[in-house]
Amino acid sequence: MADILKDGLTKLNFSSEEITVLLPKMERYIKELILFNSAYNLTNTSDFDEIAVNHILDSLSAVKQICILAGHLEKKSACIKIGDIGSGGGLPGIPLAAALPTFNFTLVERMDKRCAFLENAAAILGLNNVIVLKSEAEKVSPESFDIATFRAFRPLDKKMAKTLLNLTAQNGFLAAYKAKKESITEEMNAISDIIPEYKAEPLFVPFLTDSQKNPRERNLVIIQKK
Repeated sequence: MADILKDGLTKLNFSSEEITVLLPKMERYIKELILFNSAYNLTNTSDFDEIAVNHILDSLSAVKQICILAGHLEKKSACIKIGDIGSGGGLPGIPLAAALPTFNFTLVERMDKRCAFLENAAAILGLNNVIVLKSEAEKVSPESFDIATFRAFRPLDKKMAKTLLNLTAQNGFLAAYKAKKESITEEMNAISDIIPEYKAEPLFVPFLTDSQKNPRERNLVIIQKK
């Protein structure tokens, strides 16, 4: 089972040293997701390989882009605050925090039982750079994060766009995991008066975007708060 995860990490250009640290953490995390999925409704599958590809590798596919955005902030990495908004089972926050240990991550989740899962998962994986915040996105303190990221989140409407921009620091970034560019264009056109500029960067997800049977398009929508 772990072969697809290890191969995927290699395809994402993690070094052998990074894989040695990251692989066992992600294997353990997947097992925790499977164990608690039926009770907490954390993912849409309990199959190890499907979680590895559709959730873990998908989350990690944006590591390079997150690092590029962090580089624009002119801060030391230890001072950079990244928020995973509507974290659910910890995706993308937990994989990103495991891959980027020098950044500080806050997992924002409104449900008690999911917060308990997130706190337990972070402890089990030894992620000292993770804190869990039980809150609705609308109630998070303004300008809490340098980078706010989200995945499997509801479509960006005007109300949510304003909320996300409010909790992002000035000159900070929103980084949204999305699917087809066609859908992204339609979604962003509807809120162009609030977010006039954005970029959609293609993401490579091993065994998903390059699947021979059913390739799926993945993009990271990047918005800077100015």
